Amino acid sequence: MNRLTKNAVAAATCWTLAALPGLVSAPAVAADNAPYKVVEGNKVDAHTLSGWKTWRAMACERCHGAAQEGMVGPSLVDSLKVLSKDEFKAAVLKGRIEKGMPNFDTSKMVSENIDSLYAYLKGRSDGAIQPGRLQEMGK
Repeated sequence: MNRLTKNAVAAATCWTLAALPGLVSAPAVAADNAPYKVVEGNKVDAHTLSGWKTWRAMACERCHGAAQEGMVGPSLVDSLKVLSKDEFKAAVLKGRIEKGMPNFDTSKMVSENIDSLYAYLKGRSDGAIQPGRLQEMGK
């Protein structure tokens, strides 16, 4: 099974589980290998919260939409299903100038929080993190 097929199966499984909340009694928590931790859809670990704060501070929603659904820029919910972490980092830091995506490698906030930003957006893409305001777990 190729990577695209595996991602499609995983996405379909996530959407099926999201559509049947009565069948799943445990809160949504990332798999051990996921870069984020989340409970109740909006309570995340400090690392992921830092990524959400970076998203907000850099006003990425201007192009990618408030729920990362895409506007002028592509849907990141869809893109993070197929982009590797390294591909994501290259797109953000080096930009895709020909497509209108500026580079953010000169932004200290983005450079220092690129892994956190990836964690947040990966959680959104996986359907584990709900759109909207987040808070830190345990607070």
